[in-house]
Amino acid sequence: MAEKTFKVTADSGIHARPATVLVQAASKFDADVNLEYNGKTVNLKSIMGVMSLGIAKGSQIKISASGSDENEAITAIEETLKNEELGE
Repeated sequence: MAEKTFKVTADSGIHARPATVLVQAASKFDADVNLEYNGKTVNLKSIMGVMSLGIAKGSQIKISASGSDENEAITAIEETLKNEELGE
């Protein structure tokens, strides 16, 4: 299992558009990819799951992946967070 913690830097947090971008990035991989926030864990390939968390600016989130391409998934999601200016 691979995992990494990020701080959300987007002013509006992870709302509809950024959540969609993250779900699309995670869905490219075979690995199970999860997002953990505030004690809850959801499938990062599920837009409804991500939206249900209500992630605000300044929040700490943890992305974890388990599977054959877990490291590639974490790297791609990290790049997406940085490129979209959602987190660091």
